Amino acid sequence: MIELASKLLDDPDAMPLLFSYGTLQRDDIQISTFGRLLSGQRDELVGYAPVLVKIEDPELAARLGKSHHNDVTFNGNDDSRVTGMAFEITDAELASVDGYEAEFFYERVVAQLASGRETWVYCHVPR
Repeated sequence: MIELASKLLDDPDAMPLLFSYGTLQRDDIQISTFGRLLSGQRDELVGYAPVLVKIEDPELAARLGKSHHNDVTFNGNDDSRVTGMAFEITDAELASVDGYEAEFFYERVVAQLASGRETWVYCHVPR
């Protein structure tokens, strides 16, 4: 993971790549988070499996209209894949997503995509 992170950070001209397997694929979330619609490509997150995380805050669950968040967990199995979208975003937009995801206790980590590209992805961190 550290080697991948250094590759993502080495090229100052490259836009960060962000993989979304959940709500950041929704137009309304993109508009509220970035002020624009994102363009991206379908891809798969390698070595991860989908899981659900219970929303413990009843007010948040009511506001979102759901009882669980989508999440992914690393298992290291190359046959495990999570389908989603890989978006190119700016550094400022990435910082904005950090704020959005932090509200739901997600942290940004580096991961490998089936296309061979490296990406940032958010995973839930139990509190």
